[in-house]
Amino acid sequence: MPEDSAMTEASLLGRSVHRRIRQMVLSGELTSGQSLSVPALATELGVSRSPVREAVQQLIYEGLAVSAPHVGAKVAAVDDDRIRDVLAVRAALDGLAAAAAATRLTEADLDTLTGIVTAQQAHLNDRADPARDAQLDLEFHTFIRDASGNTCVVDELARLEAQAHLYRGDLWCSARNRRVALREHRRIVEALESGHPESARAAAEAHVQGLLTRLARH
Repeated sequence: MPEDSAMTEASLLGRSVHRRIRQMVLSGELTSGQSLSVPALATELGVSRSPVREAVQQLIYEGLAVSAPHVGAKVAAVDDDRIRDVLAVRAALDGLAAAAAATRLTEADLDTLTGIVTAQQAHLNDRADPARDAQLDLEFHTFIRDASGNTCVVDELARLEAQAHLYRGDLWCSARNRRVALREHRRIVEALESGHPESARAAAEAHVQGLLTRLARH
């Protein structure tokens, strides 16, 4: 096999393993404090230890895992103080990302965001599925983040959003919280459709502030 092809396959496998373990963490399949055993995960996923080891290191960088002496790595626990700090920074960066995206989004991009909101609406009266709803929420914010075109904002928000989801998974069990989040997402899309950066910034910041209020109430 050519060297370049081997490197490409290894890279694709590494990204796939990282996505899978990351999803296991964010969905609660791997819970806070649980050991991220490289041998055990490699066996479960049917891969070698190398891509698992790299994935775990990436999770540590993202704040989803921590290195534990004599244990290796384990899923991080995000406490009340930490989440307040995370969301304070997220509010500012989400606002910055939305303001930048407002002048860059195409009609096709707006259709994609509308599609995510429509999917959230369609599931609103279904039985609670925190993994599904958290994934749709993450897709929504990731799309806006990436559309900002600011790589510094993209990188930092990727870490902060992941940590926020690690903390708040059970919020999606509440029908009221799902309705409020949907309403706030619609306001963000409307602001982005207007093309006004400050309107988009305000809507995005208000959404994160609303999340902080819901967390306090929860």
